[in-house]
Amino acid sequence: MERLWGLFQRAQQLSPRSSQTVYQRVEGPRKGHLEEEEEDGEEGAETLAHFCPMELRGPEPLGSRPRQPNLIPWAAAGRRAAPYLVLTALLIFTGAFLLGYVAFRGSCQACGDSVLVVSEDVNYEPDLDFHQGRLYWSDLQAMFLQFLGEGRLEDTIRQTSLRERVAGSAGMAALTQDIRAALSRQKLDHVWTDTHYVGLQFPDPAHPNTLHWVDEAGKVGEQLPLEDPDVYCPYSAIGNVTGELVYAHYGRPEDLQDLRARGVDPVGRLLLVRVGVISFAQKHFRRPRQEDRLRPGIQGNTVTNAQDFGAQGVLIYPEPADFSQDPPKPSLSSQQAVYGHVHLGTGDPYTPGFPSFNQTQFPPVASSGLPSIPAQPISADIASRLLRKLKGPVAPQEWQGSLLGSPYHLGPGPRLRLVVNNHRTSTPINNIFGCIEGRSEPDHYVVIGAQRDAWGPGAAKSAVGTAILLELVRTFSSMVSNGFRPRRSLLFISWDGGDFGSVGSTEWLEGYLSVLHLKAVVYVSLDNAVLGDDKFHAKTSPLLTSLIESVLKQVDSPNHSGQTLYEQVVFTNPSWDAEVIRPLPMDSSAYSFTAFVGVPAVEFSFMEDDQAYPFLHTKEDTYENLHKVLQGRLPAVAQAVAQLAGQLLIRLSHDRLLPLDFGRYGDVVLRHIGNLNEFSGDLKARGLTLQWVYSARGDYIRAAEKLRQEIYSSEERDERLTRMYNVEFYFLSQYVSPADSPFRHIFMGRGDHTLGALLDHLRLLRSNSSGTPGATSSTGFQESRFRRQLALLTWTLQGAANALSGDVWNIDNNF
Repeated sequence: MERLWGLFQRAQQLSPRSSQTVYQRVEGPRKGHLEEEEEDGEEGAETLAHFCPMELRGPEPLGSRPRQPNLIPWAAAGRRAAPYLVLTALLIFTGAFLLGYVAFRGSCQACGDSVLVVSEDVNYEPDLDFHQGRLYWSDLQAMFLQFLGEGRLEDTIRQTSLRERVAGSAGMAALTQDIRAALSRQKLDHVWTDTHYVGLQFPDPAHPNTLHWVDEAGKVGEQLPLEDPDVYCPYSAIGNVTGELVYAHYGRPEDLQDLRARGVDPVGRLLLVRVGVISFAQKHFRRPRQEDRLRPGIQGNTVTNAQDFGAQGVLIYPEPADFSQDPPKPSLSSQQAVYGHVHLGTGDPYTPGFPSFNQTQFPPVASSGLPSIPAQPISADIASRLLRKLKGPVAPQEWQGSLLGSPYHLGPGPRLRLVVNNHRTSTPINNIFGCIEGRSEPDHYVVIGAQRDAWGPGAAKSAVGTAILLELVRTFSSMVSNGFRPRRSLLFISWDGGDFGSVGSTEWLEGYLSVLHLKAVVYVSLDNAVLGDDKFHAKTSPLLTSLIESVLKQVDSPNHSGQTLYEQVVFTNPSWDAEVIRPLPMDSSAYSFTAFVGVPAVEFSFMEDDQAYPFLHTKEDTYENLHKVLQGRLPAVAQAVAQLAGQLLIRLSHDRLLPLDFGRYGDVVLRHIGNLNEFSGDLKARGLTLQWVYSARGDYIRAAEKLRQEIYSSEERDERLTRMYNVEFYFLSQYVSPADSPFRHIFMGRGDHTLGALLDHLRLLRSNSSGTPGATSSTGFQESRFRRQLALLTWTLQGAANALSGDVWNIDNNF
């Protein structure tokens, strides 16, 4: 009480001038620290901008000043007021403490390195700025858009499309040097090149591929002109075959089964099939149904498919009815054929599962995805001549096209002789790398890449992606010069050999397989980014779906003024992910990252609304035609892709917590394994059950939800919870060999270990002719195979659940 009385006495002698404690930023050797100073000011005077009421100054010790005369009349009043003074002081102290704590945690920009700013995302971590001391999400976003706007995307697309850049050519070697030099001029920490020696197949100029009529006596007759001898199918089988011609629509299994049902057998014949619907290298199995949207690897190759039905060879042509007939837009010339490799897989098919570094010698093993029958592209004009010769049943209405004035027939027709003389060459290809090292997690890489090579001009195929990649390198380099430093490393890559089946990217992945699943965070592909401007698709892993949704809300639509891309999408379909999200295609470099290495990946594409871009993989894929198809909006659409990719990179490389939503795979697991329910009765009749996989499904969903809640309610510096969880890798089956089954992903891969393969096998229960439990026909349901498939799927899914569950003493593997 005596101390309170002393405080009361001093209060009567204080000047009316108020006193405050402020913090100033100290320049010089102690720059970045805060210094306390006392400043007097008139009542109501304006405080400094960075005022932080973080310390309360107590009274000076008693006795530090001469004691004032004791005023008796005030003594009794002071004693009576003491309890009220104490309560008032406590209330003021409590309010000031709470206010200061909130200010310290949220908005005070000068309060030290431990402050995390809550803005667009609670995980965002501010960065130091060269000029202002700290960068926030809005600052980085504005800086990125400012520097990106200074680029010259359109000029780079035009110039790149004019250069020869077939893999292994002299033109490609010159372009490789130019791009490496361009990266070396930027503010990157590392720039280097990897060289691979791969087996590529090219046409033989001295012995071009040919197509001839053959008469009834077997004599070779008139040659059908193949307008461009440079157009071919890489990795086609070599040799010559003769057979009657049959029209087989797109060459899918259901098309060939329909042929047989109509009395036209493909066995021993040449098939005439259309380009489209799915690529040359994605037509082996049936066309995916709705439930297969996340299983792109189950499709295969047109040629292999024809081979499985006993065909002798395949001719592939572009059907004009499959492309836009809009007069203002250009269309593919009827003399043009479409190029495309026919290897059912990715990478060098002559060193499957192994990297092709330093001309290493490998055993004479070829990929099982190489076809054993020849294939050749032909133009619409040649196809028209062939279709006119066909007899037999009229093709179904949905098989009809626009080449004839009369209906298409299925055949058979006259005999043809196809000769394919392609030859294999060991060819050096070069991938180019540039890196900005991360400040906190330099050993975690956010990877972005684009194909550099092209068989023709390749404006849409690879020039757009190359231009966007170079512009992003320049933009992020400028940001680094202005204070930005990502938390994780940014790795920019220009791939070679993409037109032969993502050869460059796959060989690099094979070479660093043992470390990339630990260090690569996400892969972003810029291939096929601009094929139109009506629709936007994101071919992606489910882990990135939520992040893509967030970024779409930040990017303006290139052709709907005043709308973001997200608003444009939901205007068409309120279920935005049903409109936007697509499976990863095998012909994308992104596919191998996910299905082979287990790294989540995404590839963005702007598409035409109703028809495919007609010039892809042709010599007419020029800058001029791409510009016409987009009706002058090419720069705006390319800029939108660059903004999407750039803002995605900022979030992935700079957020404290990786913005990957592994809870999304819980929805995927529920949806796909739910498809197994319809076979429960059939299995029960045979004494079999799916209970194991149902149990593993439940364990995964519970573990993912528990971990998600722990992460978002944890302390910010909990290292165990904030470290990277590579959930994608957990879906690679550890029970199959990468050499035998390179695409080990149980949802997106290919092989008997996948959910798709198990579903296909279970469907045989309904078609098993014997109908007897335990039947083991080689073409029907096999119990031993089912048990193995179930074990592979169950334990891979259970392993993913265990990985998310934590320590082994918290895991129970008993079903």
